[in-house]
Amino acid sequence: MMLTFKLLGPLEILNGAHHCTPTAPRTLRTLALLVVRIHYVVPLSTIVEELWGDQPPRTASTTAQTYIYQLRRIVDEQGLPVSGKELLRTRAPGYVLHCPEERTDLLHFRRLTTRAQQLLAERQAEEASVLLRQALDLWRGAPLANVSVGPVLEGYLASLEEQRMWALNLRIEADLQLGRVHQLIEELRVLVVEFPYNEWYHSLLIFSLARVGRRRDALQAYERTRCVLSEELGLSPSAELRRVLQDAVLRDEDARPPRPMPSSIEPLSV
Repeated sequence: MMLTFKLLGPLEILNGAHHCTPTAPRTLRTLALLVVRIHYVVPLSTIVEELWGDQPPRTASTTAQTYIYQLRRIVDEQGLPVSGKELLRTRAPGYVLHCPEERTDLLHFRRLTTRAQQLLAERQAEEASVLLRQALDLWRGAPLANVSVGPVLEGYLASLEEQRMWALNLRIEADLQLGRVHQLIEELRVLVVEFPYNEWYHSLLIFSLARVGRRRDALQAYERTRCVLSEELGLSPSAELRRVLQDAVLRDEDARPPRPMPSSIEPLSV
């Protein structure tokens, strides 16, 4: 039996079905920093910065080391073949958490999305779509939802959300290659509300509505987008959005889908 670390939602340590996640807030934050940087050394100074910001107490380093001890003790109490010191190792100038890929949702998510991107580039959209759905299913909510994050973890949270969006965009691209425009419409309606300034989602909604013969709905979607951009940002629709309107709606041509967003092409790493 090995421990499982989950951070794509509330932070958890599982020993089989048994939860052994620490409850003390600063111990939990220390664990979060180690899990989000799994297999990489986290300097003691970084732990101190996360826990106390730019005003650490004189005893900050000693106290942070106490939290490391508490995490190791949690491991030792599970009766595993690996000790706390073996799992959470001291490596100058700090500590590194080691865990098999299949025992952490973050590494599993990255492996699935990276492989799916390769498949998509090879025009194997069906296989890519399956892997991307598996990757997105690993998300149980907002990452580290039960952790009161400090200045260091805030940056990692933003990066994790970008990685989720990257996987979502790849999955949408795979579905477009497979011609699943009917299935995309409902999801895209939600996404344009959640991300009202994201022109790619708006373009995809307009394109998909037009492809299934709902030209009036597509025109209305374009007008709503134009109003949002004009009234809230003082901007006009982009050339790409206007192209989709012209080709897919007004000319009723067999238009090509909107070009992928940059974030759906280049993966991000934590």
